[in-house]
Amino acid sequence: MASTQRFSGYPQSRKGPETPYTPAEDKNPVMRGWALIIASTLVTRVSSIAQATWTNAKFGGYKDIPELTDYNYGLQPIVTPLVPDGVIQTKAEITPNLYQAQPEDLVGRFYSAADYHELFKTGKLTPLQVVKALLPLISRGQNPPAKYESAWSVTKEDLVLAAAKKSTDRYAAGQYLGVLDGVPIGVKDDTDVEGYISHVGQPFDPSDPFFKPATETIWPVAQLEAAGAIVLGKQVMHELGSDVTGCNPHWGTPVNWNNTSYYPGGSSSGGGSALSAGLVPISVGTDAGGSIRIPSTFCGVYGLKPTLHRTHTMKSSICVTGPLAATADDLTIAYRVMTAPNPADATQYSLALSMPPSPTAKKRIGIYDAWFNRASPDVIAVTRRAIDYFATKLDYEVVDISIPYTQEAQYAHSAWALCEGLDHQLGRAPDKAKPFANLNYCNRLLLTTAARTTAADMVKYGQLRQLLMEHLAFLFQKHPGLLIVTPTAPEAGWKIHPGDQAYGFSDGNLTIRNMMYIWLANSTGCPAVSAPVGYVDPEQGEGKLPVGLMAMGEWGAEEQLLGWAKEAEGYLNGVWEGGRNRPKDWADVVQIAKDVSAEA
Repeated sequence: MASTQRFSGYPQSRKGPETPYTPAEDKNPVMRGWALIIASTLVTRVSSIAQATWTNAKFGGYKDIPELTDYNYGLQPIVTPLVPDGVIQTKAEITPNLYQAQPEDLVGRFYSAADYHELFKTGKLTPLQVVKALLPLISRGQNPPAKYESAWSVTKEDLVLAAAKKSTDRYAAGQYLGVLDGVPIGVKDDTDVEGYISHVGQPFDPSDPFFKPATETIWPVAQLEAAGAIVLGKQVMHELGSDVTGCNPHWGTPVNWNNTSYYPGGSSSGGGSALSAGLVPISVGTDAGGSIRIPSTFCGVYGLKPTLHRTHTMKSSICVTGPLAATADDLTIAYRVMTAPNPADATQYSLALSMPPSPTAKKRIGIYDAWFNRASPDVIAVTRRAIDYFATKLDYEVVDISIPYTQEAQYAHSAWALCEGLDHQLGRAPDKAKPFANLNYCNRLLLTTAARTTAADMVKYGQLRQLLMEHLAFLFQKHPGLLIVTPTAPEAGWKIHPGDQAYGFSDGNLTIRNMMYIWLANSTGCPAVSAPVGYVDPEQGEGKLPVGLMAMGEWGAEEQLLGWAKEAEGYLNGVWEGGRNRPKDWADVVQIAKDVSAEA
């Protein structure tokens, strides 16, 4: 039975052309060290080399698609689930089940918001003890360096302690705000928090007016704070959010605690790292091309990319603010709090609350086999096993689907994302004559290449987006309740190469490969969630590598996706041999906090 949800801007339901999936090999040169420095210099100074780099990246691949002339210019994939007539817009409810902690004897158990809430409520711990335990573990400037500081760019001890003191007092008075009161969280360093500078992964320059403390906290983070959550600080990210490794030559690369020889994923790398270490149950990230979901899969945690503008209207047609979390319940709590309707944001305010499907609704998983099977054999084995569980034990119908022009559309998304990044950089560069001078070599190369994109290219990218959105509308209406399921990334991890920390590196082929599945939700504005479903052996270092499975739903279907993530969590905890893996250097924050004085 089809959903009765009404929409504004819903695409025409039109099946796209049947196209064979025959991906061509990418031939972008891998550059690191002096090769990267020389290439970056040449690209920024010689326009013909920049143009050749743009062409070699296949950003003009749309030119071979004759059907695009039949489609409108989809420059903004805004699809708005409408509030039913006569219904007053309200916040989503934090339902009683979200206050229930996981069993104490669960293998690989991570502390959740519910755990902290119960400890605070019963007086076994206070929020002040927890933050006093955490600050020495994460704050920069100590000698020797704090063990977990790589995930955190800045912490402001005075703000953290003040918030913890207020929360502790509320619990003492029996006036706590809810399950998030006193719970520590982190926020990505491109997201404004009052009193903090948003560095966007760049080195701080006191002469640059861009680097000034925010005077207002962004709405979704403000809602978390209003619910009592304590922002421990800003979390490190890949510079400008322009790649998916998390490698940052200035701030340092956050550690993937599952296996320190692998990158944490990016660009919300600090969030993934902090979660994998057990430091916080929730991090706030942004996602324009997998930047929430790739750290989630590489670090073995949960991540939700919401519908476009669901939490906050950004100056982007692809980027959203959303949560990463230690558990599926924490992901749900964070999402529901962050999406409180904002009366000052007409676009965000107009989105109806996401509603879970009826318990009797048919459950469907769509698989595009040719695309899915481009993942590495070990990732295919882990994810196919999970899908078999969904089909045989949870009554999901698995349907065959196809999606036209997936490779060409991925290149178009990559170019679009870089052009948005280019515009942001041009707007904030202190020296307009040399707008890339304050960037690392990788980003100088990327943004100079992006500048070769023309207005005609952008229009064609928009038409290709519209083709995809209409085809997705066709699939969602043909198969009500459909979730399009793929691996989150085709590889279980990205190996660290010695020496990359000095200048960073550029490996466009591997970047494109690891973004193989995640770009579709960004390009079309659909929501998507990543959940860990197993582990594989590494090629280097110690520690198994997590493997994520991703589901993408119809516009506004976040609650359906969160329910699916909860089912995936049940599979990992109860079916996967050995259950969830907890890194050997996971920080037992509760035990550490018990040794901290409860005095203010």
